[in-house]
Amino acid sequence: MTGTTPSAAAPSHPAGAGPHWPAPFAARPVDATVTVPGSKSLTNRYLVLAALADGPSRLRAPLHSRDSALMIEALRQLGATVTEVPGDGAFGPDLEIVPISMDTAAADTAIDCGLAGTVMRFVPPVAALRRGESRFDGDPHARKRPMGTIIEALAGLGVAVTARDGGPASSLPFTVHGSGEVRGGHLVIDASASSQFVSALLLAGARFTEGLHLEHQSREHVGKPVPSLDHINMTVAVLRGVGVAVDDSVPNHWIVTPGPIRAFDVRIEQDLSNAGPFLAAALATGGTVRIPNWPAETTQVGDLWRGILTAMGATVTIDGGTLTVSGGPEIKGGDFDETSELAPTVAALCALAAGPSRLGGIAHLRGHETDRLAALVAEINRLGGDAEETPDGLIIRPAPLHGGVVHSYADHRMATAGAILGLAVRGVEVEDIATTAKTMPDFPQLWEAMLAQGPAADEDTAGGTQH
Repeated sequence: MTGTTPSAAAPSHPAGAGPHWPAPFAARPVDATVTVPGSKSLTNRYLVLAALADGPSRLRAPLHSRDSALMIEALRQLGATVTEVPGDGAFGPDLEIVPISMDTAAADTAIDCGLAGTVMRFVPPVAALRRGESRFDGDPHARKRPMGTIIEALAGLGVAVTARDGGPASSLPFTVHGSGEVRGGHLVIDASASSQFVSALLLAGARFTEGLHLEHQSREHVGKPVPSLDHINMTVAVLRGVGVAVDDSVPNHWIVTPGPIRAFDVRIEQDLSNAGPFLAAALATGGTVRIPNWPAETTQVGDLWRGILTAMGATVTIDGGTLTVSGGPEIKGGDFDETSELAPTVAALCALAAGPSRLGGIAHLRGHETDRLAALVAEINRLGGDAEETPDGLIIRPAPLHGGVVHSYADHRMATAGAILGLAVRGVEVEDIATTAKTMPDFPQLWEAMLAQGPAADEDTAGGTQH
């Protein structure tokens, strides 16, 4: 293979992470209706805002997963009260949240971020608003994820952040030394590594004494944009929905007016990104998958599935709030420049496509749960595929695939990508399928239930060639 390969090698994958999961092979087209749990992005944003609100709030049908559990525990450690109460959601109870009291001194606390980017980035500005020391750490790979921008931002706001040895910090683990208030004002950051740096500061900005005027300027590459702007747009919309004034009329500038965050009662949309693997099953098998209650208007990046899957040859319709995706005789390759966190699912479909594909604008995925670009290349090629990295994405060419083990790298989206490949390729096994609990705890059961609805179930998952 030729081309640019920025990553010298695939990221290491944890050994002994549990038994391999035989990915079900679909001998016939899938025909199923699937409902997925609540949005992780919305759940964790609303949890942060509830902890900072002016009264008790309620989240209806929130996501219950490892990421949301880590966020709940982090906010409890900072003084919020989070209580499970009966709800009408199919995936668990509602949550009632009593906000943190910032007026009283708090005990020093330790916060486990796991591998959750929203926890390691959204929570430190909240910790800066209370009195006391908050020690942050997480899973081993969490220490490799980009954190310098949020640490530098807090320092620019007058908040002391130190490494474990008391010196300057640049990554996990670190300690936030909260004084009970953050002055705020104009702050310039380089958010080119992650949109979460912007969202983290915006979520807490209304509680800063002078509010926040946040400006993005890329230092290393002049003009390099913030990736995943859809996620920032989601943050802005959520803030406005709870009464926070945000001015984002000038590109790369966000102005948050100081003031209260209104308590709220909100129902969480289902996670449209997590709906992606199930929709992809329609293309991988030439079948049909329906997702009820697809929102007419949403800020979730997963709404891009409608355009992406159409470009890949699917028929996509919405009728009565149900999104229906039907696969054609083959999957089309193409150029995809807006995939963001959807990229692993798109890449899996591209590996099954009849023509070549290019995914661009996703260099920031190297700093996600794992180096997703290197991991996708390694795992697609492990099954006989033809994939390579480019400076900002991937090139994937058609190639006959065979069975084998797909490593997950403790990354939920790598695990679900392996499940998609297994639908069309006999003998695929996914290492550590349990890592999907990060955002979708019941994924294996939901996946098998999808196949059991129609005639696609096939007990034979051993050996064979590409379907």
